[in-house]
Amino acid sequence: MTKTKVAIIGSGNIGTDLMIKILRLSTTLTMGAMVGIDPASDGLARAARLKVATTHEGVDGLIAMDGFDDIEIIFDATSAKAHQANARRLAPYGKQLIDLTPAAIGPYVVPAVNLGEHVGADNVNMVTCGGQATIPIVAAISRVTSVSYAEIVASIASRSAGPGTRANIDEFTETTSHAIEAVGGAARGKAIIILNPAEPPLIMRDTVLALIGDPEPATHDAIRTSIEQMVADVSSYVPGYRLKQAVQINPVPADQPVHTLAGGTPVTHQVSVFLEVEGAAHYLPAYAGNLDIMTSAALRVAEKIAARTAERETVA
Repeated sequence: MTKTKVAIIGSGNIGTDLMIKILRLSTTLTMGAMVGIDPASDGLARAARLKVATTHEGVDGLIAMDGFDDIEIIFDATSAKAHQANARRLAPYGKQLIDLTPAAIGPYVVPAVNLGEHVGADNVNMVTCGGQATIPIVAAISRVTSVSYAEIVASIASRSAGPGTRANIDEFTETTSHAIEAVGGAARGKAIIILNPAEPPLIMRDTVLALIGDPEPATHDAIRTSIEQMVADVSSYVPGYRLKQAVQINPVPADQPVHTLAGGTPVTHQVSVFLEVEGAAHYLPAYAGNLDIMTSAALRVAEKIAARTAERETVA
C-alpha cells in the first residue's frame, strides 16, 4: 500500500512527538519532512538521525525542498500567529493542513465527535489540548439532552507547557470556549487552563461541568452511558484517556443563580465529569497528556484523510 507523505512544521515537543508517532504507529502515513527554524533543535537532530529530510528555514525551506510536490498533508505545530502566516504561504500549493495551534482558521475538529464532517477541509483546526479532552464529554451530554452551559478546567503540569503553549493562553481560552459551543453543542461555553507547578509533575486532569434541565432519572442514566461510550471512542486513539471517577449528576443548589435553557426551561441539574489523560511517552514524559492528546488526535485526522484519498483513487 502506498503511504501518504506528510510534513511537520515545528520541531519542538509537539512536532517531534508527532513525528515519532507517525514513524512508529502509522501504516498509512510516511514522513516527508521535518521543518523548523532553529538548526540546533533536538527535533531536527532527531529527525535527521531517523533519516527524515529536514530544513531549518521554515516554510520557505519546505517549499524549496526536493519532494515537496509529493507531500499531501502538512501538520503545523508552531503557534497561532505563526500558523496564520504559514497557511497564507502554503495556500497556493493545494496541501491539506492540520493545525495543532489555536489559530482556528479552519473548522474545529475533534475526531470522536465530528471528523467525518470535515475530512475534506483544506485546513482543519485541532482546537486545543483541553478541547480535545473535554469537548467529547460535552458532546456526549448534548446528544442526550440540551446543555445550557458547559465549563471546562484543564490542569496540566508546568513542565509540559512549553513556549508555544504559554504564548497561546489567550487563544486557548477563546478557541476552546467557542468549540465547546460549536462542536460540543452547549449553548454557552467557558474554558480555563491551570499550569500546575507541582513536583513531581502531575498527569493532565480535566473537569467538565455542564448544566442541564432534565430531572428524569432515565435521562441521567442515558447521559452516563453516552459519556462512557464517548470515553471508549476517544481512548481508541488516546489510550491514556479515562474517567477518573464515576459521573456525578446532582441537583443545582437553590442558592446558585437561575439558568434557563432555550424556551425558558429552568436548569435543574449539574453534570460533573472528571478525567485523566496519561501520555504514551513516545517522546514526551507520560505526565504530558496535554501534548499527547493533541498529537494522537492529529494523527487520527491525517490517517482518516489518507484513507479517504486512497478510496477516491481506487474508485477512479
